[in-house]
Amino acid sequence: MYKIAVITVSDKGSRGERKDESGPAICEMIGGLGEVVSSHVVPDEPEILQELMISLSDMEKVDLILTTGGTGLSPRDSTPEATLAVIEREVPGLAEAMRMESLKKTNRAMLTRAVAGVRRSTLIINLPGSVKAVRECLGVIMPVLPHGLEILSGRASDCGENNSEQN
Repeated sequence: MYKIAVITVSDKGSRGERKDESGPAICEMIGGLGEVVSSHVVPDEPEILQELMISLSDMEKVDLILTTGGTGLSPRDSTPEATLAVIEREVPGLAEAMRMESLKKTNRAMLTRAVAGVRRSTLIINLPGSVKAVRECLGVIMPVLPHGLEILSGRASDCGENNSEQN
């Protein structure tokens, strides 16, 4: 089981003006993957988000951080920039897969700026802000997350369905 953190990025949510529904949707979907050990609602402030992701990765040693919100074109949407500032390596296939699948449902999917990457041994993935989009996007990547986390944590064996040299 993996340690998971969920961060909802929302100015209104952080002020209590809007109920967070996307964070709980993520928690519901990832229950079989591990334990959600930390859940936060923060404003669209890059410095706050960066500090939180660094703390969760470096201090709390979570295996996976899932963010929701702040990936659009609004001037306040800064989740991808905050994520890029803290990750050491990008994992572009995750965001590409989510966009590709979302494009089958709406052409607006090409406007999302979500990113994914690794900081130390923590995988960080940006998800959209709406519950519907969270469910769709997380559903696309869930099948590969166990394998990715196994590799990242060093728990993967050299033998298996997928040759790790190809990854």
